[in-house]
Amino acid sequence: MLKIHRSRYYYKQAEISDEDLALMALIDKQFTDTPFYGSRQMTSHLKREGHKVGRKKVRRLMRLMGLVAIYQKPKTSVPHPKHKVYPYLLRNLKIDRPNQVWCADITYIQMRKGFLFLVAIMDWYSRKVLSWRLSNTMTSDFCIEAVTEAIEKYGTPEIFNTDQGSQFTNFIFQRTLEENNIRISMDGKGCWRDNIVIERFWRSLKYECIYLYAFETGSEARAGIGNWIIFYNSRRPHSKMNGATPDEKFSNSAPPPGAGMLQAA
Repeated sequence: MLKIHRSRYYYKQAEISDEDLALMALIDKQFTDTPFYGSRQMTSHLKREGHKVGRKKVRRLMRLMGLVAIYQKPKTSVPHPKHKVYPYLLRNLKIDRPNQVWCADITYIQMRKGFLFLVAIMDWYSRKVLSWRLSNTMTSDFCIEAVTEAIEKYGTPEIFNTDQGSQFTNFIFQRTLEENNIRISMDGKGCWRDNIVIERFWRSLKYECIYLYAFETGSEARAGIGNWIIFYNSRRPHSKMNGATPDEKFSNSAPPPGAGMLQAA
């Protein structure tokens, strides 16, 4: 199945110089390590590494990438002022089974001649990636497609947790969850650790896949990321789960697909 949103597959991004793309790659890698770096600290870091760059340029590139350090989160967490925000439901909650809690997030994906945004839907207990989509823009439709696919394949969770980004506070996205009797949970403003399991997944993805391969096209990125996610789910041991893979952890006690979905009247 094509994992790049159809309406954006042929979208042509504005031309970005090779110099800027190279700087964006450096910024992305450093931001993965130090998400608290704003444009001032990022500029200082780049200068110490021998790059002649000013803060104005670094700030422009970070905005283009959707990175902002004020909340230690990508700028994808900026909510729409008219969208409904839900309370955080996971604090002190014992998560001990698959399909109890799902989570979602968006990250920036660097390519050789451009960039994409990736959304992933993950089961919190098993760390299994249930579905994902790539897009050239940060609108809500590719997020809606991803969560719809996850529900069709795996049933429904009891709780779905996201940040407060406009893609997840979008009315259609929230309605998709509510129509399936899924309780909605959202990170506290500025609390990037509230969705920590998927933050750790992004770090693994970038160091084990994105930074190792310079994807030329959206199709290459889709194939490369897809292959790595299959490896992550089925073959990569997880230290937090006594060496089990996400697939093993999910299937050991997961209900059959569709078990949690609404039944027709």
